[in-house]
Amino acid sequence: MIVFTREYIDEYKEDIFRRIMGGHVFIYPTDTIYGLGCDARNEKAVERIREMKERYDRPFSILVPSMKWILKNCEIDDRWLKKLPGPYTFILKLKNENSIAKNVNLGMETIGVRIPDHWISHFFQSIGIPIVTTSVNVSGEKYMTSISDLDKRVRSHVDFMIYDGSIHGVPSKIMDLTDGIPIALRDFEDGQQKLL
Repeated sequence: MIVFTREYIDEYKEDIFRRIMGGHVFIYPTDTIYGLGCDARNEKAVERIREMKERYDRPFSILVPSMKWILKNCEIDDRWLKKLPGPYTFILKLKNENSIAKNVNLGMETIGVRIPDHWISHFFQSIGIPIVTTSVNVSGEKYMTSISDLDKRVRSHVDFMIYDGSIHGVPSKIMDLTDGIPIALRDFEDGQQKLL
């Protein structure tokens, strides 16, 4: 696995983008924890993530390149856009089912979207495509906040990593915005997940 550090990220930007467009699976930092990702339009790459996480029956969320992408492809009340970027995943109705591979959201009419409050969002704006965002772990096990947390079973199947040191966060708060009344589906308190 190749590791790119923030210090040299601009120097290798074009190489990283070529890898993503070529179907590579990779790890990247966010404002919450490290994410495991790939081009969300690439069905084979998405399937690789499902296999390494052993997660076959639940949808993935996506990190989107811009607010414009959300407005073009999803239904959202503009006032919620003011919360972005931030540590949220918004579950929205998907207007354009062709904007992502079907195995990202498993054919559902909704999709979880994120724009982290982190330099990685600006970095991915340049490529202009949605990126799968899911925790770096085998499903049900500890998520990654530093390289020492990286499960060997996941590491052996990842093509590259964008590393930014330890991240002292918890997974994003998930808000279902599909019916006009926001419903919190996941939140964390003192590092522990609260079932809502």
